Amino acid sequence: MNYTVSAVGNISEVGQQAWDRCANPCQADPGCGIAFDPFVSYAFLEALEASGSAVANTGWAPYHLVLESEGHAGALGVVPMYLKSHSSGEYVFDYSWADALQRAGGRYYPKLQIAVPFTPATGRRLLTVAENIKELEECLMGGIMQVAEKMGVSSVHITFAARQQWEHMGEAGFLQRTHTQYHWHNDGYDTFDDFLAALSSKKRKNIRRERRDALANGIEIELLTGSDLKEHHWDAFHRFYVDTGNRKWGTPYLTRQFFSIIGETMPDDVLLIICKRGGRYVAGAINFIGGECLFGRNWGCIEDHPFLHFEVCYYQAIEFAIERGLTRVEAGAQGNHKLARGYMPARTHSAHWIVNPSFRHAVDRYLSDERRHVQQEIDYIEDRHSPFRRDTGGAPRS
Repeated sequence: MNYTVSAVGNISEVGQQAWDRCANPCQADPGCGIAFDPFVSYAFLEALEASGSAVANTGWAPYHLVLESEGHAGALGVVPMYLKSHSSGEYVFDYSWADALQRAGGRYYPKLQIAVPFTPATGRRLLTVAENIKELEECLMGGIMQVAEKMGVSSVHITFAARQQWEHMGEAGFLQRTHTQYHWHNDGYDTFDDFLAALSSKKRKNIRRERRDALANGIEIELLTGSDLKEHHWDAFHRFYVDTGNRKWGTPYLTRQFFSIIGETMPDDVLLIICKRGGRYVAGAINFIGGECLFGRNWGCIEDHPFLHFEVCYYQAIEFAIERGLTRVEAGAQGNHKLARGYMPARTHSAHWIVNPSFRHAVDRYLSDERRHVQQEIDYIEDRHSPFRRDTGGAPRS
């Protein structure tokens, strides 16, 4: 087949039907084996653009790729890609790379980023229909390299890629990088108490104490999804989100409009856990519901209460995942403190195309050492610091 790859500056130019046919192909064919991913859906990515969150003015200029073929109606593949003038909002840090290249007289920015903006969640990045997948992925990777060369960018970065695609990218010549997150795995639990029973006695007691103390100040918790989500909930949560964003990274990435849009276009894929004290909302966390995974994203509060963050972001998420029969919870980036709460280390993956040969060689050497250190750390934590009872076998290994 003769394929063509083109780029568009707005996801609306592709259209929802064409995009979602590639992004989540198993919605029409549940047996095809690709779990639903809310983050690569048209609704989520379009909300980022329509709300002014991921646009050129914020340094995330959409430059999405579309793969088509003569004689075939509609897109066969799409790639969520952005032309970037900085490295913020990615959660895979390359600031030292940018500094090294610029000190050597090169120019690191602009670069191309293939990712879900502001979202450190693993998923497919080369989005294709569920037929001839490897061939279509190869065509998309070839198109990515051609676009990078034509645009004169320094590099292309594919972050939080699904492992199988990451391996395919490595075969195609992309440099491979690994990182560590903490995920909770559902080992067939029927209840939260079943999960607790798999933990060591000390960890089990600590979690029960934390859950009790988190609600000691009259905190009430509401779990909202679908039609239960209202604008006053988004007003409250946005206040929490802005407060956290201002303290952590200076400028919150998501606009208030973003939350209203997803409340309209994808409410069944959203779980908002919100806390009330004395009739006033004081804290909350937003999650997105995938076909197999609950993705914890943003948390914020305007009152500090001991252990409330753990209750809302970790324990409530576990209970919801068990109830829905989801296989895991991804609770975002960083956080060794998650280990004591049943979240085990897991490898995440990114792939990088560096144009300059000398710089590429230096980065490749660095990544080789980094991959080894990441795996050593994961092995050490699993062997020496697992919160699970030894006789249960612990949570599944990464």
